[in-house]
Amino acid sequence: MKTTSQLQEVLEKAECLYNSIEIQTALDQMANQITRQLKGKNPLVLCVMIGALVPTGHLLTRLHFPLEVDYIHATRYQSTTRGGDLHWLVEPRQSLKDRTILVIDDIMDGGLTIMAIVDYCKQAGAKAVYSAVMVNKIRQREPGVDIEPDFIGVNTEDRYLVGFGLDYHEYFRNVPGIYAIAKEHQ
Repeated sequence: MKTTSQLQEVLEKAECLYNSIEIQTALDQMANQITRQLKGKNPLVLCVMIGALVPTGHLLTRLHFPLEVDYIHATRYQSTTRGGDLHWLVEPRQSLKDRTILVIDDIMDGGLTIMAIVDYCKQAGAKAVYSAVMVNKIRQREPGVDIEPDFIGVNTEDRYLVGFGLDYHEYFRNVPGIYAIAKEHQ
């Protein structure tokens, strides 16, 4: 466990890739794209906890059409900085059968998590499944991953990121920009 001063140092040495204004602009663009595609389809929005809590909240206030909201909790990180096996913690309460689903996640990294969730929705009988991510890392996806997000906030190089839902040992999700952690703190 890092001390408050150690955590502050991690953030101070991080490089800001997208500031709050740039994030807000990206959210506006995502919301416009989502609205064009899903308005009139009464989608069920699934927030992938915990990381997508922040971007989902900001996106929802920009979507001015009927929709329902639920959440799913699947993780590969479990308070670490490296992904492992996928762990399902909470399934959605709403039925997915014959629904249009919008899965919102914080990041598309290797792609295993979002692919597993999209597959889960399809197996549960969803009529259509779309995915949105706040951050899309430009990198080689994991073997077997054959999907890309339908809606993307920002693109970044392959670095360890924090802010706007992304965490560092469960810290910094609340930072209003997106930052790359210095190599010495990874």
